[in-house]
Amino acid sequence: MNMKKLFSLMVILASVASCSKATSKIQYKYRKSAGNGIAAKIGSIEITEKELNSSIETELYKKELEAFDIKFNRLNALIVEKLMKVDPASKGLTNDQYLEKYITSKIEVSQKDLKEFIKSQGVPESQASNPRVKEKIVQYITTQKKKTALEEWIAEKTSGSGVEVFFQRPMPPSYEVEVGDAPFFGGKDAKVTLVEFSDFQCPYCSKAAVVIKDLKKKYGKKLKIVFKQFPLSFHNHAKSAALASLCANEQGVDYFWKMHDAFFLDKKELGDEKIIELAPKLGLNGEKFTQCFKDKKYLGQVEKDIQQGKDIGVKGTPSVYINGMLFVDTLNLDKYIEFIDAELAK
Repeated sequence: MNMKKLFSLMVILASVASCSKATSKIQYKYRKSAGNGIAAKIGSIEITEKELNSSIETELYKKELEAFDIKFNRLNALIVEKLMKVDPASKGLTNDQYLEKYITSKIEVSQKDLKEFIKSQGVPESQASNPRVKEKIVQYITTQKKKTALEEWIAEKTSGSGVEVFFQRPMPPSYEVEVGDAPFFGGKDAKVTLVEFSDFQCPYCSKAAVVIKDLKKKYGKKLKIVFKQFPLSFHNHAKSAALASLCANEQGVDYFWKMHDAFFLDKKELGDEKIIELAPKLGLNGEKFTQCFKDKKYLGQVEKDIQQGKDIGVKGTPSVYINGMLFVDTLNLDKYIEFIDAELAK
């Protein structure tokens, strides 16, 4: 910081300090809600709950969900503790000893488990053969198997009565998410629509693409998967990739998904020249694609998607909405299935 800027800042700080001596602190008077939708008042000026929550719904929901998860995990720990305590077989055993003897004793990780995990996660052969990497994979699979075994044990122990829970999971905020002309996969009039705002240069979006691929296989036409463009400004090739994908879509939606998979799953290089070279390899008419791409024909659609995302609170990628409801577990296949199945069952 140069001396001129530093001096200006010191003047401002001095001014603020002198003013603070002359004025009292803001008096916040906390009242019980009247149930009329008013969040705060300054004399006759009113600030509504709607105004207060506008544009921060996503952040609020995520924090509420974090609090719920902490509470829910504690609940499950107490359920396990209390179920063990009333089991006559637990006499003389600690909880850990009971767990080891009656719940997780038969757990082992087979070569088949290892191969399936390595294949599903795309672990390179060079890494998979590393003893340290292999040990970590075994530890992870073991932990997951123990978790599954414990859940099955709880389900068995509570099969007659179930578990009554007297606190609610927070409801996700819901939005009107227009599909428009965006590329989609699945049934046009499917009961469940999943809209993803994504960025082709985003590493988390690449991981989410693996999960989306599994959803395609599982649900087929029962699920409509819509792709919306949300290239982030600090990703230097993201907007070009977005434009390219829509030029591919112009020649058929199958070509869009081929390019989508090439960018995300096959990790093809981005950059204008690389993208132009890639197009004919995917079966596209190279000349037609190149003209569309160089003319930035779909820039308006990309910018429209970006604005739509901003309007409904998208700040990062991937951002997913299922039947208009915000979905936050974007890398968790099981959570997707739980959510989608619940919507299909309605």
